[in-house]
Amino acid sequence: MKNSLLKQEFSMIFKNYKVLIPIIAILFIPVLYAGMFLWAFWDPYGKLDKLPVAIVNNDNGATLDGKHIRLGNDLVKNLKESKDFDYHTVNKQDGYKELKDQKYYMLIEIPKDFSKNAATLMDKNPKKLELIYVPNEGFNFLSAQISKSAIEKIKTAVSEKVTETYAETIFDKITVVSDGFNQAGNGAGKLSDGSKELEKGSKDLNEGLKTLAEKSIEFNNGMKSANDGSTKLASGSTELHNGLAKADSSIPALIDGTGKVYSGTEQLKNQLPSEISDEIQKQMSGNVKDLNAGVNQFQSQLKNSLSEKIAENTMEQQKAQMQQLAQALIKNGANPDIVTGVFAQVQAESPNKAELQKEIAAQLSPGIDDGFKAFKSGLNHKLSGAGAGLEEKIGSQTAPYFDQLLKGIADVNNGQKQLKQGIHQLYAGSADLTSGAKELSSGMNQLTAGADAITSGTGKLADGSDQLKDGTTKLSSGSTELADKLKDGAEEVSKVHADDQTYAQMAKPVKLDTEKLNHVPNYGTGFTPYFLSLGLFVGALLLSIVFPMRDPVVQPANGFNWFISKFTILAACGIIQALIADAIILGGLDLEVQSVPRFILFSIMTSLTFVSLVQCFVTAFADVGRFMAILVLIFQLTSSAGTYPLELIPNFLQHFNAILPMTYTIQGFKSVISIGDYSHMWHNLGILVTYILIFAILTITYLTIRYKVKYKTVTEN
Repeated sequence: MKNSLLKQEFSMIFKNYKVLIPIIAILFIPVLYAGMFLWAFWDPYGKLDKLPVAIVNNDNGATLDGKHIRLGNDLVKNLKESKDFDYHTVNKQDGYKELKDQKYYMLIEIPKDFSKNAATLMDKNPKKLELIYVPNEGFNFLSAQISKSAIEKIKTAVSEKVTETYAETIFDKITVVSDGFNQAGNGAGKLSDGSKELEKGSKDLNEGLKTLAEKSIEFNNGMKSANDGSTKLASGSTELHNGLAKADSSIPALIDGTGKVYSGTEQLKNQLPSEISDEIQKQMSGNVKDLNAGVNQFQSQLKNSLSEKIAENTMEQQKAQMQQLAQALIKNGANPDIVTGVFAQVQAESPNKAELQKEIAAQLSPGIDDGFKAFKSGLNHKLSGAGAGLEEKIGSQTAPYFDQLLKGIADVNNGQKQLKQGIHQLYAGSADLTSGAKELSSGMNQLTAGADAITSGTGKLADGSDQLKDGTTKLSSGSTELADKLKDGAEEVSKVHADDQTYAQMAKPVKLDTEKLNHVPNYGTGFTPYFLSLGLFVGALLLSIVFPMRDPVVQPANGFNWFISKFTILAACGIIQALIADAIILGGLDLEVQSVPRFILFSIMTSLTFVSLVQCFVTAFADVGRFMAILVLIFQLTSSAGTYPLELIPNFLQHFNAILPMTYTIQGFKSVISIGDYSHMWHNLGILVTYILIFAILTITYLTIRYKVKYKTVTEN
């Protein structure tokens, strides 16, 4: 019964031309569907030289480092030589018009400042080179997308050309740089020599400043001593002035007393009686006292005058010593203007000699006092002797003695008058001396403060000169190293020799080596898994239109017998469809696969999977089932990742990827065509067998139920 039903099905096909011819035609549907698509898009990039593209060259050229460049002309020449597209050079007006009229798929405009912008690399604000790219996307969207890839290549080519031009200019400048390095090296050598001289001078300066610092300390100590002396001088001059004032006021009394002695003596000469001798002695005694008082004043004045003279000589010696110190400072490197100014101020002010004068007076006082003591003793002795002689010789010899006495007293009186004049002059000058001594003391205080500042400053100068010496040593070492490095740099730069190959290397330093994993030679090979799966599914779907899948030719024995009679014919048609498609694709399109037997086997199993799916839906739901199969096809085309990667499609559609059979047919074809991963192919083949079994079981179940409903009732009747 089983064989009888299958024979009846085949007999019906071959006897009914209305069924046979459509079935034969449908056997070629997969190859027509998949083959035509693959043939049409087998290698679209291989014919890009047929795609018309307009070029508008407005470049005016420019001058770069003395050379005239026209990058626009070079670009047009390179584009035409590349034959990437069918390039046509046109003017701007015609180009845009014909692009709008759909004569060209794309227009490339080179602006007039194209080369000019290329020459601005060394400017403060360099400008980018611009290319105006105008695709006609409405004319053909895919051609616009293809031209985008082409324009990137053009951009790269232009960049290489510009970089090559820049490289040539830069290498020309390297020679100039080498000469500059040599000149800089020579200059650095001179700098090194100068820095060595500077180092030597800084050492001498350092030593001189240290000597100046040492001498300034000595000078400071001397200034302090001079300051102390000036203070004492001011004090002593005041005391001198006061003493001279007393002497000046007392000397008239001495002169008056001496006059009285002279007058009394003269009277005594005229009175010779002995009875007046006592009166004479009394008068002589009073006059001698007055004379001694005057001598005492003269003694004091003499001591002060001598001490002042000695003090002046002492200060002159100090002045000479200060001059010698100034000369020593200048000789050892001190600033002559500063030293001269300081000592000029010292010389302008009289040294303070008051205290020095006081000390000298103290030293001279014992000798002067002893001398005047002897003088007064002799004077008294002579005066007393003269009185006794008068008493003894008041007779005949009185007159000559009185004449001598009167003459002596007159001489003393004249000397006292001269002494009074000298003391008065000395008193008047002591006022100026006191004022000057005070001014000198004030000036010496200022000089002492200045000397402290000089000592501090010279100390800092000495410290700074140490740092200067260290810095000049480093400068000398660094300038020598700089000279050596510049000469080495000039030598290295001079070794650079550039040619066209060097310029090309600079323009394109990176070579991209593409090592493809599972190489796909063209679009056709890459799309075969997708279009072949689509063609076999469409072939199975069209079989449901020309071949009756639901109704048997004669009554079947059971539901399984019913399924076998239909599935066998559908499977045979599916296998023939797969074989025809494989033959045309492998032979006609020259598809290269990793394994031809495995490719044919997988094609057959793919066709059987789709046949079983369509049989299940159409058998169970008739025309509705056919519509359901079309819906499955649509979901498979969008979710199977046959064109775009799964990650690029909407998330909602990604969920259908794992449950629809075309996902596994495409993966299996990729494994056997390009990848060569046969284990992955067998894995996907196992999934397809699972789909075949599921759809077969569902179809058998439906036919068994239908058989029981339709034919069992008829048998029982």
